[in-house]
Amino acid sequence: MYRKYIKRLLDIVISLVALVVLSPVLLVLAILVRCKLGAPVIFHQERPGYHEKIFKLCKFRTMTDERDEEGNLLPDSVRLTKFGRILRATSLDELPELWNILKGDMSIIGPRPLLISYLPYYTEEERLRHTVRPGLTGLAQVSGRNLLDWDKRFATDVTYVKNLTFAMDVKIFFLTIKKVFVREDIEVDTNQVEGNFAEIRKARLEEAQKEEVNI
Repeated sequence: MYRKYIKRLLDIVISLVALVVLSPVLLVLAILVRCKLGAPVIFHQERPGYHEKIFKLCKFRTMTDERDEEGNLLPDSVRLTKFGRILRATSLDELPELWNILKGDMSIIGPRPLLISYLPYYTEEERLRHTVRPGLTGLAQVSGRNLLDWDKRFATDVTYVKNLTFAMDVKIFFLTIKKVFVREDIEVDTNQVEGNFAEIRKARLEEAQKEEVNI
């Protein structure tokens, strides 16, 4: 009952109220982003959602568009400004995702939506993370955020999906608030943590295939 009906109803109510109450904050942040980082203010990126349906994730941009002499974007570490780091560290860059929640692309609580390029490398068990709507925050985020290695993060996501209850969502909600204010387990340069996922899984698959051939 909760998973099928009540969770979505709560998402609509909470995201709508949050968008109204936080509208002054969103406006100020939008102006600051425009002045410090340029346009567009909102960064859109396609991510897999419920049942792996692709949607456009909304975030405040945190990097500039600085390029080299050949017109190529500079490394993320160079384009990520001090202001951008503050947005990421405080999770303020995530606030536009409230619109994704209101639309039904996401939920308040659920596994974080990751890159489309990761889809071929999930195990069947890990694909369970896409049988619920992705979340603004989730069990993995309050259990170590992006400092968890990939296997532990996905295992935590699957644990959430298999044990999803109202009580668990409430617990994750309040733990998230604590994490944000205490600023625990935060790595603002996520490429240092996440960037090698596809390479790791691809190498693992190739190694498994070699072992099968040798057998």
